[in-house]
Amino acid sequence: MTRFQANMLLLTSGAMWGMGFVAQSTAMEAIGPFLFIGLRFAIATLSMLPFALREGRQAEHKLVSADWRNFALIGVLLFGGMASQQVGLLTTSVTNSGFLTGLYVVMVPFFGVILFRQFPHPVVWPSAMLALVGIWLLSGGGAISLAIGDWLTILCAAFWACQVLLIARSASHTGRPVTLAVSQFAVTAVIALAVALFIEPIEWNAILAAAPEILYAGIFSGGIAFTLQVVGQRYTTGPQAAIFLSTEAVFAAAFAAIFLAERIPAAGLVGCALIFAAILIVEIVPPLLRGRRPAPAE
Repeated sequence: MTRFQANMLLLTSGAMWGMGFVAQSTAMEAIGPFLFIGLRFAIATLSMLPFALREGRQAEHKLVSADWRNFALIGVLLFGGMASQQVGLLTTSVTNSGFLTGLYVVMVPFFGVILFRQFPHPVVWPSAMLALVGIWLLSGGGAISLAIGDWLTILCAAFWACQVLLIARSASHTGRPVTLAVSQFAVTAVIALAVALFIEPIEWNAILAAAPEILYAGIFSGGIAFTLQVVGQRYTTGPQAAIFLSTEAVFAAAFAAIFLAERIPAAGLVGCALIFAAILIVEIVPPLLRGRRPAPAE
């Protein structure tokens, strides 16, 4: 798979997550955040499990205990990101949440340098900042006042950044992207359902009322989108992946306009343009710079 194809998979993930934001906001009217997360990722696990089993039968090498530990850790990070984002939406606005979640675009290269001494291509830094400004404009371009929900959403961005970095390392190392995806789904589902059993009411009528949102979030924005993320990250870098995945904000705004009658202001349209500009810069500039390097002397 080429880097361009991998980045297109990540762009598709962003589109599915954008639609999933609509499902998340409407499902919360019927059920609690942890029950929604648990059911969503239980469905994601079941929907992708056959592909993971097939991948395991065709694999040339078996996974070792260290691989399973990494997969479980990624699952814990996924739960942390989903839980802090979902609970944060209870006490913050969608505008603040959309902008603050996008902070992971900047956190990924920053954490990569601190944790793994991975220095990205220089063009990633201005592109990440450009995407962040685009997300800010898409969110309204106003001042951000930090409430408890805002701090939870910043924590969510940190979880996402760590998850993206660890996936980039584990997916390329093990060559088992679908198994990794299903493992993180299962870990997230178990933790979320365990929490929901203790702190949230569980009513079948409420679950049935939220069933369409749960099914979409489980199969598409959960199972398929997160699996595409893991597959795509085998062939691109973590910082570049973060920029492509940040298109979630653009697609969320577009689907909200279609399904929830929300309208994007002029500043939001400029933000969309900046995000896509950041994508084009990351996609086009590195190959151009490599092509202009002089050939080494013999």
